[in-house]
Amino acid sequence: MVASTAPKVPVLGGSEAKEVSLEAAVFAAELKPHLVHETVRAELNAARAGTRGGKSRGLVAGGRSKPWRQKGTGRARQGTTRAPHWTGGGMAFPPGMRNFDVKVNRKARRAALRGALSNHVANGTLALLDGSQFESPSTRQAGALLDGWDATRPTLVVTTEDEEALVKSFRNLEKVLVTVPAELEVATVVWARSVLVSEAALPSVLARAGAEREEGDQ
Repeated sequence: MVASTAPKVPVLGGSEAKEVSLEAAVFAAELKPHLVHETVRAELNAARAGTRGGKSRGLVAGGRSKPWRQKGTGRARQGTTRAPHWTGGGMAFPPGMRNFDVKVNRKARRAALRGALSNHVANGTLALLDGSQFESPSTRQAGALLDGWDATRPTLVVTTEDEEALVKSFRNLEKVLVTVPAELEVATVVWARSVLVSEAALPSVLARAGAEREEGDQ
């Protein structure tokens, strides 16, 4: 379900205060909690390395010969000191590499991203950023901009890779995460309490949300 009117958000950093209308298909979409949950779970699982492991009795060094002869000692027969019941021996069922990936369909991922962004717009916690005002990196200017917006942190700032001044200005601020549209994830949008998107990065965010392609597929 998409809102009939395009939502408006403020533009920060400009010479004068203004608001712009955003595409309703992306920023006024229906929030579907089950899709957001599935997508966040898949993204967090994809970040897990799964590099656990243990050594079986065949991988533990040593233990090539029997610790004592087969008969005549009065003790139980033993073939190696690297058996699981020996101290320093291998594990009976050692854990190995594990893949935590969870499959989520492309349309579901895009719908989850649209819903997460729309939720920020509905709550008034999403704004655009005029990056032309940052001719050189200035952490003080970036902090003053966020304070003037009265945004609740943590804040997610989405910029293009070419906006080096913006990246350097915001990346050192406390509880501020800077990312690019190609690496924008639903889990990060949900984690953030406020989202700031540069005007240059907005077309890429729209493309990642896949609004045009979704409409074309229907």
